Amino acid sequence: MTRGFLTFLCGVATAAACFGLLLLHVPCPRSLLPAEQELILGRSTNRTHADPSTKKPAMAPAPAPGDEKLLELLRRASMDDLDKTVILTFASQAWTAPASLQDLLLESFRQGVGTEPLLKHLVIVADGAKTYEHCQHVHPLCYHLQLEPGGVDYATQQSYMAKGYLEIVWRKFLSQARVLQLGYSFVFTDMDIIWLRNPLLRIPIGVDLAMSCDKYYGDNPYDLDKEANSGFMYVKASSRMVAFYESWYAARLSYPNTHEQWVFQKVKDTLPAKHGIRVQFVDTAYLTGFCQLKKDFNKVCTVHANCLVGLKSKLEKLTEVFNEWKQFRKKAALLGSNTTAPTH
Repeated sequence: MTRGFLTFLCGVATAAACFGLLLLHVPCPRSLLPAEQELILGRSTNRTHADPSTKKPAMAPAPAPGDEKLLELLRRASMDDLDKTVILTFASQAWTAPASLQDLLLESFRQGVGTEPLLKHLVIVADGAKTYEHCQHVHPLCYHLQLEPGGVDYATQQSYMAKGYLEIVWRKFLSQARVLQLGYSFVFTDMDIIWLRNPLLRIPIGVDLAMSCDKYYGDNPYDLDKEANSGFMYVKASSRMVAFYESWYAARLSYPNTHEQWVFQKVKDTLPAKHGIRVQFVDTAYLTGFCQLKKDFNKVCTVHANCLVGLKSKLEKLTEVFNEWKQFRKKAALLGSNTTAPTH
């Protein structure tokens, strides 16, 4: 009986050791994009490419230039009562000029139902010096993502799926990955989104990744047979999520000249299951957009300028909806309706 008990203890110890190894995370792989993206992940540009599956797990990512400033901003912005969660958006220069999308996004936070207090949790990742300068004039939590000289002209609007556009998209993705590596969960919102009421009320506590979609069918949020839209996401920090982001990023090599949303669409049936990630899509009744626009203002939380091409079109259409929202609020106030109550 003693021998059997010792055998049982050995088995438990071995299982615990294996489980501990599984919890260790691996930094995101080296970028194939411009060298400044290496700095986001804290990786040396002198290392060679390697199969991520052969890399040894590391307890923590190597420090990167800008980490001290980024950590300071994340600490200030963190919702300590909600799993160290911050709200992130990514700004390029063309979208941050006065009276452009950045101003509209911030104004929607100020006028939405239950959204103004969330501004203290919003970190704007500013791509380049000019963007950072614009951000500092309108918001206290700006992170300067420095660029290498001779890269993309961020002052001009990048055509959809052009080289410059894809570079910006993957820089955004790597910024998200860095936040995860530093131990923070985040709600990511594209800048061409307006917030009309608090969307965090639509994020289940137990989910690892909640994402908007272009069109929502059926009534099962865990049914992955929907068109993913990464413009709005809740991502919960964990070693599993860091590894998932690594695999997601590495998968772009199988789908060259595409953005992160397209890559996710291709791997959503395999990678989440591989890493034990629970993915949920949020109904377009709450996270809506122009691909499947729903304007029940008693329910709508965010409106995304998806399925629209060009900065001018996005700005005009979002402004129209935002003006409709303000009129709805005024009429509701006159009728004595409580539009500040949580949605059902």
